Amino acid sequence: MPFTRISLLAGKSPDYLAAVSDSLDRALVDCFEVPEKDRFAAIHQHLPGELIFDRNYNGGPRSDDYIFFQITTGKMRSPETRARFYRRLVENLAASPGVRPEDVMVSIVNSTMEDWSFASGVSATALPEEARR
Repeated sequence: MPFTRISLLAGKSPDYLAAVSDSLDRALVDCFEVPEKDRFAAIHQHLPGELIFDRNYNGGPRSDDYIFFQITTGKMRSPETRARFYRRLVENLAASPGVRPEDVMVSIVNSTMEDWSFASGVSATALPEEARR
């Protein structure tokens, strides 16, 4: 159950934000071993001056359409799985809503199941194995 924080500059339409979320979800399901309907994301829209990014660091040039995805996950993925996910995400975003690959940055943060409580103050480690995917 990854949780993703999506940061971008304010001003995008609800349809654009839905397309970003849908593109992320499809890449997670197709390449990151995430079950269908396992969607958890928060979209943070920032005013000018609140999202600071180097327009050329290790890529770019980045435009005002820059999007940062920080994915926190409780399950380690192989380097090959992560690489496949990165590629699929930028392909999906290019198709809809039309984000340039140079404007996509991703950070994956790994945690353990001990770091999660999905509801009711119960540690994720107390759940059956099939519920911890």
